[in-house]
Amino acid sequence: MEVTRLPGLVVRTIAVGGMDNNVYLLTAAGGDQLLIDAAAEPEAIEALLTSAADDADAPHLRYLLTTHSHHDHIGALAAVAPAHPGTETLAGDADADAITAATGVPITRRLQHGDTIALGDVTLDVIGLRGHTPGSVAIACTLPGVPTQVFTGDSLFPGGVGNTGRDSQRFGSLFSDVVSRLFERYRGDDAVVRPGHGKPTTLGAERPHLAEWEARGW
Repeated sequence: MEVTRLPGLVVRTIAVGGMDNNVYLLTAAGGDQLLIDAAAEPEAIEALLTSAADDADAPHLRYLLTTHSHHDHIGALAAVAPAHPGTETLAGDADADAITAATGVPITRRLQHGDTIALGDVTLDVIGLRGHTPGSVAIACTLPGVPTQVFTGDSLFPGGVGNTGRDSQRFGSLFSDVVSRLFERYRGDDAVVRPGHGKPTTLGAERPHLAEWEARGW
């Protein structure tokens, strides 16, 4: 488990399932929690929640957010959601129906690009990144005195954007969104990218390669 303590927010990370999906738990100082991608291994996710007992006074899971509808990101949602009644389920609008069809879990809040999520005193920005799936979303958190944290699902990784099936239209959409909505908006090169699989990177490490990614088309 990786634990990152920021002003007013604790981020805990585990990897689960056969594809080593990252599950992120964000706990605000007031106790509100947001879990990103209940991907697999519900017992491990419950242990992750238990491990955060001392991260705030009376922590409670307020949101279950799914970054996109692919099967490896939703495998534990049907087990975790009913175990926490009253928790809001969040996903991008264009992926919400597919997630519900696959898991039986209704999405109680359908996210649009530009929305915000209030996690206690912390504001999370919703960023639509269309292309890996139609409704993929990232979540960004900007806190005073520390680098922005961006949770990108499968839309941005170290070394490139997410898989678009060699479809030029999907790639063009995703690349355009990643450039305009991430690299141009968050200009601090220390902004941390936390992807759906693998290790974090920074926008600064990836920024010099944008032209290369565009030229190769994936």
